[in-house]
Amino acid sequence: MKTSELRAKDVAALEKEVADLLRAHFGLRMQKATQQLTNHAALRKTRREVARAKTILNEKKKGAAK
Repeated sequence: MKTSELRAKDVAALEKEVADLLRAHFGLRMQKATQQLTNHAALRKTRREVARAKTILNEKKKGAAK
């Protein structure tokens, strides 16, 4: 998901997005552990998407606190 799409979401939607991404990343890790994962680049992609979503979520939370 692009950064601009994440910035358009509100805090609740971002929290749901982070939870969904973490769940997807966990599934990929389990596939890797059981040697079923064929696209190893997906792990890196989801990890970075989680970080991107968390960063924007924290920015929004700090902006709302001021």
